[in-house]
Parts: sequence; structure tokens; C-alpha cells
Amino acid sequence: MSRSPSLPDRPTLDVDPDSSPEERLDALRSHYEEILTVNDQLEDQLASVRDHQQELRERVEDLQRENETLKTASLYIATVEDLNEDGAILQQHGNNQEVLTDVGDRLRQKLEVGDRVAINDSFAVQRVLDDETDARAQAMEVDESPTVEYEDIGGLDEELREVREAVEDPLLNAEQFEKIGVEPPSGVLLHGPPGTGKTMMAKAVANETNATFIKMAGSELVQKFIGEGSRLVRDLFDLAEQREPAIIFIDEIDAVASKRTDSKTSGDAEVQRTMMQLLSEMDGFDERGDIRIIAATNRYDMLDEAILRPGRFDRLIEVPNPDAEARSRILSIHTDEMNLAEAVDYDALAEQTEGFSGAQLESLSTEAGMFAIRDGRDEVTMRDFQDALDKIKRNAEDDSPGHSVYVQ
Repeated sequence: MSRSPSLPDRPTLDVDPDSSPEERLDALRSHYEEILTVNDQLEDQLASVRDHQQELRERVEDLQRENETLKTASLYIATVEDLNEDGAILQQHGNNQEVLTDVGDRLRQKLEVGDRVAINDSFAVQRVLDDETDARAQAMEVDESPTVEYEDIGGLDEELREVREAVEDPLLNAEQFEKIGVEPPSGVLLHGPPGTGKTMMAKAVANETNATFIKMAGSELVQKFIGEGSRLVRDLFDLAEQREPAIIFIDEIDAVASKRTDSKTSGDAEVQRTMMQLLSEMDGFDERGDIRIIAATNRYDMLDEAILRPGRFDRLIEVPNPDAEARSRILSIHTDEMNLAEAVDYDALAEQTEGFSGAQLESLSTEAGMFAIRDGRDEVTMRDFQDALDKIKRNAEDDSPGHSVYVQ
């Protein structure tokens, strides 16, 4: 607790009776100035005390509100699973407990199946909560009109053909599958090193089919609170149904679909619950014509067998780093709008970039352009590409000591 400010000493008038009138007048003037100084000090202290008083009032109000909150009964979140004559069937989040609770006529008119509500310890509905689908969808990348085209992807003709058969054909030629009497592949899993074009392939198919492209990282599905990951999976597929035709692209799926272990920690248990919800949603499509699923991973070896079985991902497509011919094609794509000197040799660069992914080749093209800009030139030369290649190799060696990533 802060101490009260000490008061200034009270000025005293000390006048010699035998002094002259001028000396007594000077003493009175000095005494008056001391009084003014003390008055200013007292006013400053008064202002400080008033500020402190206001702070104490605000603190008291905060404590009163906190006290009221502590005395208020806790509320829990639940979802309305069903409405019938007896009341509402609620599923409480966290423990997935289902209960039947009575609701009044006025509240029943506001409730719909799927609504999120706040309930007390007696499972009585206190209020209807705002729909969180839009808030949760912020974790998803939704692109209603991707601009990536097949021509933007180099060196993956065979892989792209398999993806188009499994995703594009069912969306554009569903009647053909009906005539033949076969179900289209239920899902496509793309696996391979980072930066090889897995996301671009999914976006290109979405563009060709005029489908909404919904992307979510598997790590986003691993939530902090129990039951939230499963809810987010349901929202993901609900959003796809609202935006169909739609392509769901789950990147880093190994984060939520890794091999199950005997671990009993709550974190591992929550990841497994989220994966089971994902498997359930993938199995729950009665008609897959307007919603297709594509997933990608850099760690195929970590995936659980349940996610790989037929009926979930029927197409397992490896997307490797490009070979020399593909690297030459990718370089030509990424430099299509660049002002290049005639001496730039794609084939020579392709030979020197063994082990590069498509994303690294794009970075190489950008770095070469930056070298030309740094020198004040408006033309990119072969020397710029060589300097950029040396820079990328040095960075790779710094990031991975003792491990050579690129071989010339």
C-alpha cells in the first residue's frame, strides 16, 4: 500500500521588531512567496491524491465484478443434437455426454438442430450461442476461384493425369461413372518431398472444375481443447457442402493421422479422436460427386493404416522431385515473364540443380532476378543464375551442416 504524501513545512514569519520598515517589508514579501510555493506543492499533492483515489475506485469496481463472476455458476458448451416432444437432446463438449433436457416453448422456437448453447450444471439451456462456423473457418484457406492452371505445373504429367482422373472427372463427368457402374476414387493422397507442387496440383484441378478450393493444414486440426478438433473437422466438411462443388485439401495430414500408439496422454488421445472424426466424415459421404478430398504429406511413413485403406484414399500418388527434363520445364515456367538474355541455358541449369524441388527452382529464378536488379540492369543473364545458384547452395549448407542437399 502506498504511503500518504508528507505535507510541506508550514512557512513561518520571522521579523525582527527592531528592523527598519524596508526590512520588515522584504520579510513579508519573502514570507508571501513561501506561502505561494507551499500552496503549489499542496495543489500538486491534492491532484496526485485524487488520481490515486480514482485508481482505487476502479480497482474496487474490478474486484466487485470479479467477485460476482466467482459467485456465478459455471456454464458449459453443448450442441443440440435433436429436438422432440420431450425436449432437446444435447451433447456436451469435452466429454461428449448426451442428455435430454426440457426447454420452454419460447426457447424451443429459437433452437435448431446443430445450434451451440450454454448449459449449467443441471443441463438447463441458459442461452443460445452465436454460430462459430465462420470463426472456425478463418483457420481454413477458402479460394472460390484459384488461378493456377495445368500449364503452370511442369514435369508432373503422369501424376497430374491420375489426380484429374480421381478428382476432375467425377466432378465434370459424373454420369460417365454411373453408366459404367463404378464408384470414382474416394480420395487422393499426394506424398513426396516439400515444394514439389502438391498444393498447386490441387488448386489447378479446382480451377479447371470451377470448384471452391478449401485448404487446411493438419496441424490446425490439432486443437488445444478437448473436442474442438473434432468440431473443426465437422465444420470443414460442412463448409464444403455449403460451397459445393468443392475440393477439400488437407495439407500435413500426418499431423492428425499418424500411427496410433499406446500413449495415454490427453494430447495423444485428442489427436486420435480428431482422426476418428476425420475417418467418419470421409466414410459419411453418400454422394461424392460434388465434394472431392485431396490430402498431402511429406511423411508418408508416419500415416496410420486406417487412413490408407481403400474407400478413404484410393489413389496414393507419389510426387517426387523433378528430373532434369522437368527442371528445365519448371525454370521456363517461372521465367516466362522475365527479361532474359539469350545466353540463358535452361538445360545447363537443369543439370546443375539436381535434387531441387519446384519451389526451390522458383526461388532460384527470383534470386537471379534480384542480382540483375542489384546491378541496375533490366536483363537477367546466365551469370545471375550462377550467382543465385551459389547463394542457394551456401544457404542450404548453412542450414544443414554435414548434409549435402544439392549435387552439381
